[in-house]
Amino acid sequence: MLLTLAGGALFFPGLFALCTWALRRSQPGWSRTDCVMISTRLVSSVHAVLATGSGIFIIRSCDDVITGRHWLAREYVWFLIPYMIYDSYAMYLCEWCRTRDQNRAPSLTLRNFLSRNRLMITHHAVILFVLVPVAQRLRGDLGDFFVGCIFTAELSTPFVSLGRVLIQLKQQHTLLYKVNGILTLATFLSCRILLFPFMYWSYGRQQGLSLLQVPFSIPFYCNVANAFLIAPQIYWFCLLCRKAVRLFDTPQAKKDG
Repeated sequence: MLLTLAGGALFFPGLFALCTWALRRSQPGWSRTDCVMISTRLVSSVHAVLATGSGIFIIRSCDDVITGRHWLAREYVWFLIPYMIYDSYAMYLCEWCRTRDQNRAPSLTLRNFLSRNRLMITHHAVILFVLVPVAQRLRGDLGDFFVGCIFTAELSTPFVSLGRVLIQLKQQHTLLYKVNGILTLATFLSCRILLFPFMYWSYGRQQGLSLLQVPFSIPFYCNVANAFLIAPQIYWFCLLCRKAVRLFDTPQAKKDG
């Protein structure tokens, strides 16, 4: 546990510093803000790949969705804790870099950061103070399969990050940006929303239940927890769909105008 925590505490800030240094050396025309923000997206993508890979290994190794075990189900959670702390600081650093030329007071920068990122900060806090205790202590030795499923929700993160990098570089009118937008929607839908019916279906298949019978056959608090988890995902997916509609409507609107 301590070794994994220490490894994560060194790995993510170290990778961020390395990416920032490499970008500043290789792209002298980019501003410091560009390098910091793009490095943040790169680190997020690396974490997403590691989490998704861990989730796939866990899912494939658990023959029983309730009692199946894999060591990564607990060990990667310890690795996740330093990332969440790092990512919260990285988001603040991006806000500071973005507004540093405006000579704002630190307290105002912090207030603006909390206001602009309140949903994401809440998301990180829930993971650290609710999901981590549940995953590491409260669930006992059960449910590694479902922990693995939750890890795979990160599959959409590299595509979300690439989209933001392309916007940062003013490449949002390129074909790459549009293709990436389609992949973002597809991975977000499959791994952050349809993931929950998949978990219910997997449990039902093992227990000989239909998908519709599963919610009435598991503890009520499991349904409540899943509802809280999927709610922000649906909200973010609606925002992505709204952006996609604007993106693909823009050429037609210009043509009609």
